[in-house]
Amino acid sequence: MPPRIPQPSHRHGAPSGPWPFLDLDSEIDLDLLAEPARLHPTAEQKHFSRYPQSLYPNWTPSQQHKSGITKIVQRVREKCTIHQVHVLDTGLFTPEDDHIVTLENAEEYWNKLHQDLPSNVRVRALFVDNLSGPVLTILGTALNIEPFFFSSSLNWIPSRYQEAVGQGDHVTLTLTFIRSMHNPTTVPPSPTSSYSPTVPTLNSADQAIDTQAPLLLSSTNRILLPDILAIHMVRSNDLSTIISYHPPHNHRTTAAHTLRTRLLAAGQSVYWNKIFSSTISSDPSFVLLALLWYPLYAFDEALDALYSHICWLEGRVMTMTDMTLTQQLHVVRAHLLHYSSLLEDFRKTVVFIANTPNPMLEHPRADVSPETIPLVKDLMRRESNNLLNEIARLEQNRNMQDKRLKNVMDLAFSSVNLEDSRTMRHLTEATVRDSAAMKQISYLTMVFLPASFAATIFGMNIDLLADGTYGTLAHYVALTLPLTALTIWVVVAFQYRNRNTSNLMPDEDAVSFWTNLSWPWVWLSKKFMTSRTRKSMSAQLSRQESKSFSPIP
Repeated sequence: MPPRIPQPSHRHGAPSGPWPFLDLDSEIDLDLLAEPARLHPTAEQKHFSRYPQSLYPNWTPSQQHKSGITKIVQRVREKCTIHQVHVLDTGLFTPEDDHIVTLENAEEYWNKLHQDLPSNVRVRALFVDNLSGPVLTILGTALNIEPFFFSSSLNWIPSRYQEAVGQGDHVTLTLTFIRSMHNPTTVPPSPTSSYSPTVPTLNSADQAIDTQAPLLLSSTNRILLPDILAIHMVRSNDLSTIISYHPPHNHRTTAAHTLRTRLLAAGQSVYWNKIFSSTISSDPSFVLLALLWYPLYAFDEALDALYSHICWLEGRVMTMTDMTLTQQLHVVRAHLLHYSSLLEDFRKTVVFIANTPNPMLEHPRADVSPETIPLVKDLMRRESNNLLNEIARLEQNRNMQDKRLKNVMDLAFSSVNLEDSRTMRHLTEATVRDSAAMKQISYLTMVFLPASFAATIFGMNIDLLADGTYGTLAHYVALTLPLTALTIWVVVAFQYRNRNTSNLMPDEDAVSFWTNLSWPWVWLSKKFMTSRTRKSMSAQLSRQESKSFSPIP
């Protein structure tokens, strides 16, 4: 399972913040305050080995350590692979040879970056895989990259900003999105084998509600994991450069080779080839706009996989009630709510690109006529709207899934309530049975209690009763039977009184206890009336039958 990504600290994601990676409880370096700001470093200070403090003295060693830049700079023995793509004036995308940069050939790559490229190269795209210390310092120094790009990329902080506006500018985009992939812990079945992987069961102990961690879809053997698109673009009249950073492979994010291949495939698209080959699209922002379609595809595939998982959860909820299903529903909905913020960041990124025109359009090249500038802006606005419409569709799809998931959660709660109602019904029935048994015991006690009382009286061995008494069994029966009859009479009268009182309306007069003492006569009269009614009904039926079978005269 890929590891969780760090919680983004948005306050450290833009150069407008005057204290990079300094929290309120962090100490300020007093030596830094004592030195004047070096806005124009010397040639010796410009060497790439002194980056970032050579160009940005406000980035102290403690800030570099906290941002993670120090950890990368110290990786001097790592091999970093840089994949290249050149965009020509004709709109063709040409793959260049990969550069493997190590500590031994760092100076060689430094010199290569400063070499002039052919004049027909409009944009060079560098896809950096396994970023090492020498590559970070070389790119940062050669292209004068604000350290915020590297710190935002290393810490997964969404950011978008423009800087160094003049004949050109620098644009940084760090966008987090969701991508779907097969679960690496399961083996997919091959067409020639009958192996079928078991679907793992998700329980609360294995996965907490952590939106920064990958989401396991146990029904489809897929994982929705966070991914990042980190791009720094240097726009200029002569040669524009696009740098794409890619996290370490343990995050299982999009590899540099994959994104490079996608860009080459975009150059072969008929629709986009017309845009790239047109003279009005000399703005390298269109290359960046084409790369933004990659997270759009990733979002769409992720929501498709999540839709299938929600359908599976619906089927399980309809057939069974399980606490594990309820926990899964809460986990999925928490991630859906998080995806809403990611889509909103995606939308703001596209709006930022559309509203941040290239400054070189104000100073176009000699081969670009001023009349084509409005056409470039209209084309950028149209392509940005295409992306925005797709993002709106994704948000509508996400919103639909969120409502459907809430419906499933309501169904799960209803099923649990129905199960609780059945349990309470069984408990009530058991209580009624127990009450009936206790009632029978009470009746038996009521019958034997007078007899026990009389036996106790006759068995009392005291002078007041024992001297000169000649009690017999007849005396015992003569005392016991009336007491038993009297007890039954009073108990039944109390029951009649309680029954009659509960049936009365609040404004009716209560039936007195002395009236209820006449219950034997009431009971006999009801029996007598019932017997007479039955006899009369039998007589009527007999007369009707005799009439129906009487002979016709």
